[in-house]
Amino acid sequence: MRGATLSNYAEVAGQVGLDAAGMLKRFGIDRRVLVDQDARIVAEGVVDLLEASALESGCETFGLRMAESRRLSDFGAVSLLITHQATMRDALMSVVAYRQLVNPALVVEVEEHDDIVVVREELLLTGHGTMRQSYELAIGVLYRMFRTVLGPRWRALSANFAHAPPADLTVHRRLFGPICEFNSDFHGLTCGRADLDAPNPSADPNLALLAERYLRSLPATEERPLSQDVQKTLYLMLPIGGAAIGRVAANLGLNERTLQRRLAAEGADFAGLLNGIRRELAVRYVANAALPLSRAADLLGYARQSSFSRWFAEEFGQSATAWRQSGAGRKADFLNL
Repeated sequence: MRGATLSNYAEVAGQVGLDAAGMLKRFGIDRRVLVDQDARIVAEGVVDLLEASALESGCETFGLRMAESRRLSDFGAVSLLITHQATMRDALMSVVAYRQLVNPALVVEVEEHDDIVVVREELLLTGHGTMRQSYELAIGVLYRMFRTVLGPRWRALSANFAHAPPADLTVHRRLFGPICEFNSDFHGLTCGRADLDAPNPSADPNLALLAERYLRSLPATEERPLSQDVQKTLYLMLPIGGAAIGRVAANLGLNERTLQRRLAAEGADFAGLLNGIRRELAVRYVANAALPLSRAADLLGYARQSSFSRWFAEEFGQSATAWRQSGAGRKADFLNL
């Protein structure tokens, strides 16, 4: 990901009594990224840095505090295109289309249900528990992008977090107002469909065209393995019942046989990738004590809870109920630091 991900990290670290340079060094991150927004950083290092910063400072809202002062320019070259798109929908699709230039580890998915739009965010990293700080940073930045395009009076219908609420909601209320929903099925925002199609008062079609041409002229990023695209698709489609191989292949513009053949050439297979994503999401859902296990089963693609229970016991060595009661999810988050 880009160095801009850590914009104002030093400022927030100083506010909560941390040595920013020392923390960066501990996680193998060159402190020059604080002034070079286009420097490349390993995503896993950033996730671990933010979680450790929150833990050691005792500040549960560390990531959200970073989001509070973010600017659209932190999106880099894509920011000019976002600024001058005709509608919020077009601006959001720019982020989706050029995510490799913004944050390759973060996927944004837009789902429309009648008059309600769900904007989901997923971090494509494995073995990092809830990644609470990174998700709060991402959702806060997304919210600020909406308000930059639609104006400071715009409000989402809800800001959704899959984790539990912090002890103190002051920062959340300061940024989002009274719309935060915790222990949710997903990370992201909901808004009205009309918000996406509202005209952008700052739009300039000529500048948008120039920005698009510039972005297309940039050197292509390193081609990703197909397995990564399959994982991204599974993260997004599994919770909404769309993880069948045929639907995943169609989403990627392939037929099933081509998908299987190309995965095999990479030493991967669809069933293994699906099970890996299911395990990652199971840790999130089952660790959430406010989420009924029947709902967790549904989000993981099981029509019957009994099938989910058998799978979970085989994968984790105990029932989902026993795993939840043991606090294994919270222990996993701690060990990831």
